[in-house]
Amino acid sequence: MAVNFPLICPEQLYPVAGVTLGWAKANIRKPNRKDLLVLALDEGATVSAVFTTNRFCAAPVIVSREHLAHVRSGGMGVRALVVNTGNANAGTGEEGLAHAHEVCSRLAQLAGVTAQQVLPFSTGVILEPLPVERLSAALPAAWATRAPAQWFDAAEAIMTTDTRAKAASRRVVIGTEQITLTGISKGAGMIRPNMATMLSFIATDAGFTQPVLDSLTKHAADRSFNCITVDGDTSTNDSFVIIATGQADLPLITSMEDPAYIVLRDAITELAQTLAQLIVRDAEGATKFITLQVEGGATLAECRQIAYAIGHSPLVKTAFFASDPNLGRILCAIGYAEIANLEVNQIDLYLDDVWVVKEGGRHPSYLEEEGQRVMQKPEITVRVVLKRGHAKAVIWTSDLSHEYVSINADYRS
Repeated sequence: MAVNFPLICPEQLYPVAGVTLGWAKANIRKPNRKDLLVLALDEGATVSAVFTTNRFCAAPVIVSREHLAHVRSGGMGVRALVVNTGNANAGTGEEGLAHAHEVCSRLAQLAGVTAQQVLPFSTGVILEPLPVERLSAALPAAWATRAPAQWFDAAEAIMTTDTRAKAASRRVVIGTEQITLTGISKGAGMIRPNMATMLSFIATDAGFTQPVLDSLTKHAADRSFNCITVDGDTSTNDSFVIIATGQADLPLITSMEDPAYIVLRDAITELAQTLAQLIVRDAEGATKFITLQVEGGATLAECRQIAYAIGHSPLVKTAFFASDPNLGRILCAIGYAEIANLEVNQIDLYLDDVWVVKEGGRHPSYLEEEGQRVMQKPEITVRVVLKRGHAKAVIWTSDLSHEYVSINADYRS
């Protein structure tokens, strides 16, 4: 059940000059479904990415990092990406690395580039060998179907337990030039910051130097995909990629002081936030979309620490699922967030427009009926006011339902 998930139509997704996309049904895990995606990039594109912090990272993450490091050391630029769903190629040791390299080599042969110019990505079941022969056999069909306007098909081709394809586009005018931004994401479970069982790919026809694009990618990730949590599990395969083709008639952006950089940084960050929030709206078994806003903190880090403590709490999340205003669970989570010298008798807590806690205790005028009224809504904002500084943070999360347990109990069945 997706929570207030917007209708996404293929014609709403703008092609990005310099990018073509193709897909195929490789039968990697389930028959007769899109499960293989290729993206071809024209020569001259710049690519940047951030990846999972999980030390048990998947083979394609290791290979993608290696190939991007090769580009940064003076190698030829990235020309193709390949993404499979159904199998994470994680926990697969040296064999998994060999399979990831083999997939890159197979696609490189089709594209007429070197294997180091291909980035691989996988998502799905961990600890199972990648069916590399089925994947490789389907690559020619995926390559042959490439077209600029297949972003919706691309979003469908990377889904696992997702119930909806996740994609969005924006257009930004800078001077007299119109710049296009289009992106896709996937993810529904094993989601928490740094990052989640998620993949996301954003492309723009603007051009950036590598250091500037690297800075932009980290900026956008820290304010979007690193601000979502569903179940507190950091995956082995998370990857967020930004592709800048440079085909718009706009000067190459070489400085973060360039006004065009500021405009595009903010536009790409907003697009990334939209894609990240779509993941939470489609979270496994979710019935509520919850915004956790912590303000008045001494530092951004402590605001996030408190927000994550609330967002990861099974007791808080099940209360939201039940529409039960058992809001002492939120105070409990704030208290165990391990914030040094936290003065709990200064804290205020709001549930949407309802002032629940004043200076560490129940607000004298708070009525449980008002709390229950808010808890029954599909979208809820929890606001915590610490009164110890000017820092603030926002993360997005979901409730925890019976359906979440069912989905994950049966995932490999």
